[in-house]
Amino acid sequence: MTKIRRTSRTARVLLPAAVAGVLLSGCAQAEPAPAAASGGTATGAPSPSASTVTVTPPPSTGPASAPKAGTLLVSDFGSDTVTFVDPVRGATGSVKVGTAPYGLVLGKDGRAWVATAEGVAVVDTATRERLALVPYRTDTGPVTTGEYRGGGMGIALSPDGKRVYVGVNVPGGNGTLEVIDTASAKVVDAVGVGRRPFDVDVSRDGSAVYATNHDSFDVTVVDAGSLDTRRVEVAPYGTEGGLGSWLKPHYTAVRPSDGKLLLPFEGERLAVVDPATGRVSVEEMTADTHQHGATVTPDGTLYAVGTGPIDPSEDRGPSLTVRSAAGVERVYPLDGPHEDVAVSKDGRTAYVTGGFTRDGYWDGISVVDLDSGEVERLPAGSRPLGVVVFP
Repeated sequence: MTKIRRTSRTARVLLPAAVAGVLLSGCAQAEPAPAAASGGTATGAPSPSASTVTVTPPPSTGPASAPKAGTLLVSDFGSDTVTFVDPVRGATGSVKVGTAPYGLVLGKDGRAWVATAEGVAVVDTATRERLALVPYRTDTGPVTTGEYRGGGMGIALSPDGKRVYVGVNVPGGNGTLEVIDTASAKVVDAVGVGRRPFDVDVSRDGSAVYATNHDSFDVTVVDAGSLDTRRVEVAPYGTEGGLGSWLKPHYTAVRPSDGKLLLPFEGERLAVVDPATGRVSVEEMTADTHQHGATVTPDGTLYAVGTGPIDPSEDRGPSLTVRSAAGVERVYPLDGPHEDVAVSKDGRTAYVTGGFTRDGYWDGISVVDLDSGEVERLPAGSRPLGVVVFP
């Protein structure tokens, strides 16, 4: 059993408003935040541009073709677009998709599926146009923007490409997992999950779907065939703070070797969930920072985004943790909050989006050379959250 270092986080579950207002990061509240909290900038953090310009793709000069390998696609929470990004030159074009896009996933057929507040946008990445906007079956109320907006959050594609699964947030209540048939681009099923489904993942064989629910401290395990559900509580710090807690799950990565779910918490604890049994074990992490985005590469290496401290007097700043399958970690410091991460095919470069769901976001990507540790900041879209790399 791994020894977990003691922490005072359990005594800091609920934070006074006067203190929370000056912190870099955290996801404490479940109700809509004031306008300043949703769109403002944290003290000392880079300010978003007051006049963000959406890059327009150049006129077509020949037959449409898929973006070249290594191109990035990011969802622009701040400008209702997705942006194509050359990892060296920066943004090369954008497509309007819908209000406040969050997660996105790329199919083998070149279509991207983007979770927005209005519905799931279907984008042809070769022609750079939106083909459809699939409305949600779930009533999420008026279409809004900001951290607590209703609509799609996490999104995933089945291994055979026939189904898209999107976690739909319902402000003030439990969310749903909606199932989209990719051939017809229509919602064909929906099932209840927990509150604010930040992330959605699928097992390698496609038999199970996992909705990571931020505000209910759990993962909903959904049978992809029957849509039967099981709740697995994932709360290595406990649930004492309820909706006011900052110590909740955010993103999940499915470990290739055994299908277990990896959920990083606070740069201190890695919750390892066996979705078949519901058992949760906890391993030590070392970054000591509030963590959001996570992904895992085929060799089992975990990448976890540190957004910054809950309490600057005790916690460390933003970072990217790279954790080997054996549990050995390397922590790369970053400048300012970040949200999600993708990795190049050769495993040598990580791309970390600067959008961030709370204050302090910036309009770009940190490009991390995983060999040298050098970090370059690349302008890319407006408040980019989700990111994928074209194979």
